Amino acid sequence: MQVALFILAFILFVGLVLAHEWGHFIIAKRNGVVPEEFGLGFPPQAWSKKLKSGLILSLNWLPIGGFVKLRGEHDSDKRPGSFGAASLRAKAKILMAGVAANAVVGVVLLTILAAVGMPVLITKDFNSVDQFTVKSDTKVTRQQVEIGQILSGSPAAKAGLSSTDTVVSLANNQRKVAIYTVNQLHDATASFAGQTVRLAYRHDGQTLTKNIHLLNAAEVNASQSSDNPKGYLGVAPNQLTIQRSTWSSPIVALGLSGQFVWLTLQGIGHAFGGLGSWIAGIFSGNHAAQTNGAAQAENQVGGPVAIMEILWHSGDLGLNFTLAFIAVISLTLALINILPLPALDGGRLLLSIISRRLMRRPMSQAAEERIVGTGMALLFLLIILITTVDVKRSF
Repeated sequence: MQVALFILAFILFVGLVLAHEWGHFIIAKRNGVVPEEFGLGFPPQAWSKKLKSGLILSLNWLPIGGFVKLRGEHDSDKRPGSFGAASLRAKAKILMAGVAANAVVGVVLLTILAAVGMPVLITKDFNSVDQFTVKSDTKVTRQQVEIGQILSGSPAAKAGLSSTDTVVSLANNQRKVAIYTVNQLHDATASFAGQTVRLAYRHDGQTLTKNIHLLNAAEVNASQSSDNPKGYLGVAPNQLTIQRSTWSSPIVALGLSGQFVWLTLQGIGHAFGGLGSWIAGIFSGNHAAQTNGAAQAENQVGGPVAIMEILWHSGDLGLNFTLAFIAVISLTLALINILPLPALDGGRLLLSIISRRLMRRPMSQAAEERIVGTGMALLFLLIILITTVDVKRSF
């Protein structure tokens, strides 16, 4: 099941790239700009086909995005049907169409999930705010507890449990306790402290049982004031909750989209703050600032490897979580692409505004290529650095 959902998630992720580029493609055609190539991935080219219309469809070796190549993309190109000859209004619509496509896909997916089963991804414990809902129209339909982080040497570690296993119940010879929430798991392990219990759990779609000897209360209590606090089972569990709405589903989707965008902006701010501390630490010789800044920046970023890990893990949690993460990625793509960086849609629009409104003349091809080329180089360097961080974090 996990493999099937991962494949589905990967296909949907590719679909997000196609949706973004389709937005550029369709709006360009509607504004009289001729698309010359529609590519998935970045060059070098692996395969291509030229249609009767003259449009080239291509698959490229670098699977980190996609592109639509338009006729005459330089601002100084004035040929009929070129992007350079288009009005500033038309350029803005074409550049923002990809952003709009990803935003719409994200909101639509969240609307569907709100109606059929929305995972709770934002909690006050981790994000200082609870996930947006219309309380009068929200009903919890499913709750379960994932094992989460497993402490070294703990009863859970000795039993060979996995961090993605979900707890079903705990039982001794006298009673059995069904587990749906983190609090229920804590209370059950406390009541069975020092005993050997039967733990029922789900692993890869199967319900299994194991006998586990829990730590006793004296050992747990004594450890709380030490540098290595222990728990009866020895896990840091995650609460997995699914809730549904009816008439308020579109409202929930819009409110939740706003939360995700705001949290992403906060994450970007923390990442740049950490990067600034790291750079300041290098120049000042402050090793602590350098280390803390690097750690802060690394904790806020994720690249292709991190995305694949999230999609793989979401497959273990079920279809609802897979679709929810795809929706979040779609909204993130919309937000990232609107940033005013030269290699992104927002940056290209900013260059057009500078050229048409401030300079009052077309930007030269050499200047535009230098700015955009530098932006692309920095973007690829950033992707390489983030991928390196992802790999280090994974291993």
